[in-house]
Amino acid sequence: MIDDSTQDLRSPQRQLIECQIAHADLDALIDQAVLSSKPLDELMLQRLKKRRLALRDQIAKLQWMLDPKEPA
Repeated sequence: MIDDSTQDLRSPQRQLIECQIAHADLDALIDQAVLSSKPLDELMLQRLKKRRLALRDQIAKLQWMLDPKEPA
């Protein structure tokens, strides 16, 4: 049997918050990398941006799960 505390750790609300924090962290990291006197190599920057896009898609999916616009 799964206890309530374990259930809450993986709830969609919790996942949404974690994804939003990770997205904001990546935004800051990408901004710092672009403005840095020693910028990241282009491949690393592309990977960070791809991860940021994946997080944005996950955020949108979780938001839809929590508040669907269509009646079920």
